[in-house]
Amino acid sequence: MSLTHDLEAAKQEFITHTPLEIQTEMFRQIREQQESGNAWGLQEGQKAKDFTLKNALGEEVNLYEELSKGPVILTFYRGGWCPFCNRQLKAYQKLLPDIEALGGRLIAVSPQSPDNTLSHQEKEELTFQVLSDTHGLVAAFYNILYDVPDYIQDIMKQIGMDLSEYNATNRWILPIPSTFMIDESAIIRSAYVNPDYMQRLDPKNIMRELRKL
Repeated sequence: MSLTHDLEAAKQEFITHTPLEIQTEMFRQIREQQESGNAWGLQEGQKAKDFTLKNALGEEVNLYEELSKGPVILTFYRGGWCPFCNRQLKAYQKLLPDIEALGGRLIAVSPQSPDNTLSHQEKEELTFQVLSDTHGLVAAFYNILYDVPDYIQDIMKQIGMDLSEYNATNRWILPIPSTFMIDESAIIRSAYVNPDYMQRLDPKNIMRELRKL
């Protein structure tokens, strides 16, 4: 099953098992971002912003240093608590040998604190860099950071999810899920930025763009 079909199945599962009033508010947030008129994300042809962040082991990873070794696929996701993100990361892990065979590297970034970035099982299963952007500074550099609306905060608190604790910051912030294909000269060659967090860039599209680099 492709990632696109897997995510569609997850969406249908969400619709089946989630109370209508919660669905309505979550789809409201997606719609508001889509209709905001904001030009989310850095664009194709722009220079990627450099950054240094820590991975789940506390090691510092610098984007430009990684680019000196080959092109980078930089993906921003919401967090390990998000079922759509989990499906994305697992699909990208399966793709990793093909990415590396073309000389590429994969870096995933979320606002989770280093302690919450990956579970023990995920640390063993995910072999690409998963970095912690706790205050959302890098997501802001890439113009994809937003403050979680109050009505979504209320829903998350109802299910016992305090995002400010999970992300180790006093702000409720998230990135719009995005994937940037960056060449070795740090130029963004393609950008996928989608306020609908139930959709992600499919692996086959990643490989098509990577072959162009």
